[in-house]
Amino acid sequence: MPRYKKRHNITASDLKLEERLVHINRVSKVVKGGRRFSFNAIVVVGNKDGVVGHGLGKANEVSDAIQKGIDNAKKNLIRIPMTKSGSIHHAVVGKVGAGKVLLRPASEGTGVIAGGPVKALLDSAGIHNILTKSLGSSNPHNMVKAAFKGLKQLVDPMEIAQRRGVPLHKVFEG
Repeated sequence: MPRYKKRHNITASDLKLEERLVHINRVSKVVKGGRRFSFNAIVVVGNKDGVVGHGLGKANEVSDAIQKGIDNAKKNLIRIPMTKSGSIHHAVVGKVGAGKVLLRPASEGTGVIAGGPVKALLDSAGIHNILTKSLGSSNPHNMVKAAFKGLKQLVDPMEIAQRRGVPLHKVFEG
């Protein structure tokens, strides 16, 4: 059993989550009678207070794809450690496939400086001051997954101090 608290696998039932559609893609399949269209939707859910999740839904109708994406996102919730100013504690790089997203903490009043898909994820998480940069693919699927993976890597300094058995100020020393 780990000595530190687990931040993953949060149940969606006791939270008031806001859904946000990031991207819809129409996909066609050529069949004997012509083309058959289906849709996939990337959805982000969050409570704007440190809990966020993302999901992908695929269906023959747009509304069904969005609903499936919401259901999938509610299964992938994580809690993000944030500072009092609504930023993150340290810089991280999330990488998925060719998508690479750099997330850096920012001072009070900076705002969310991010591209479309990443901005939706960070707004849903409740992060108010952050600098981001997409270093790889601009594919919305990979950008959202890479940013999510980066957010998953974030660790609260108090958690590190407890794990190491040292006072908090020692964590930040060289």
